[in-house]
Amino acid sequence: MIYNLKHTLSIGFVMLLLNFNDASGQENNKSKLIDSGAGIWLKGDLHVHSRHSTESSNNAVAKIINFSKAVKMDYVCITDHDNHVNGDVAHHTWTDPEFKSDTLLLLYGAEWTTTRGHGNVFSAKPYDHQRLFDVRDQRDVNIGKVKKSLNIHLSANHPSGKDNFGFSYDLVQSIEVWNSAMWTKNANAMMIWDDMLSSCRMMTGRGGSDAHHGTPTASEKPSQNTYQAAYNYIGTPTTWVYAKTRSLSAIVDALNHGRVAVSANPNSPHIAFYADVTGTGKFDMMMGDNTVSTGKPVKFQIQLMGNTIPGETYSVTVIKNGKTFNTYQIKGDAPVTTFTDVPDLKGRTYYRVMVEGKVNDYPEVPKSMALSEKMVSLSNPIYFNFDPKF
Repeated sequence: MIYNLKHTLSIGFVMLLLNFNDASGQENNKSKLIDSGAGIWLKGDLHVHSRHSTESSNNAVAKIINFSKAVKMDYVCITDHDNHVNGDVAHHTWTDPEFKSDTLLLLYGAEWTTTRGHGNVFSAKPYDHQRLFDVRDQRDVNIGKVKKSLNIHLSANHPSGKDNFGFSYDLVQSIEVWNSAMWTKNANAMMIWDDMLSSCRMMTGRGGSDAHHGTPTASEKPSQNTYQAAYNYIGTPTTWVYAKTRSLSAIVDALNHGRVAVSANPNSPHIAFYADVTGTGKFDMMMGDNTVSTGKPVKFQIQLMGNTIPGETYSVTVIKNGKTFNTYQIKGDAPVTTFTDVPDLKGRTYYRVMVEGKVNDYPEVPKSMALSEKMVSLSNPIYFNFDPKF
């Protein structure tokens, strides 16, 4: 029987799993999508700084929340620098009277700011961040013990930029492969991600604007960095999670399990990536899933979901084990393409997707589209033969 090595496939959308020996593996033009009732796509930003990061300007917690709601975000994680408050995030960002919302989901987190680089913490509930801050200069093995005891999601920030993550990648569950609106600076981050994936780490790729500076209100004074708000702010890029429910815990669970896509901004479409491993005509895997290869053909489907631009042709590139497998052209209201390949019977195989084309307008951050160039969206991988105990 099919089984998922990273997390079970039986989360509600797979109603029936057939034996691999009964599957023909041949392409079926009548394939159907995974039951959409199994979850919901939520969009947000996982790397934002408020006034509790001392180098930020005109970016109060309330401004972040109100802007996020205005551009129809579902969640946000305010990740202030912990060293600016000596690790005491719990009595600064989280206890700020403005840190509340009836509609926007607010994750608990902080940017773990150390001499060996930066990482973000994501949690569905308050945790003792002071403990993680206090071991920031210790050996990785000791940091790992504290991180595990806190039951938090730790992510590597801007791995190829300034203050790049310099710890063991065994400490993290995800990596910031798309930092800020400026896509070109993320090329090396993608290389690092592929290296980690190729070495058997099922590591989630995610985005984060790393926004520090807001637009001044009437009572605020512009700073020398105010101009940045027009180029890079909340949602550049936007991280989409396929969550079981609209809840904080479901967002973190989706991050843990790679059910994540990233788009240039909240108005841009994002990738949904599926596989039919049984040959039944129903897609029974999606990005983040892992199963055993039988050496038979597998049909994959890539769908661009959301606000596609009328008449625009999108270029879809499939990456297999770190190298380009093929490129396809798609267009239409609900652009979709399929391909078939045979994952290696014994070795590890992963597939991920990148989509290029015209980036949707984002009037609230009007100069961000040019920085994103042609990068529209990227997916997380679908895995074969990865070791869940690695």
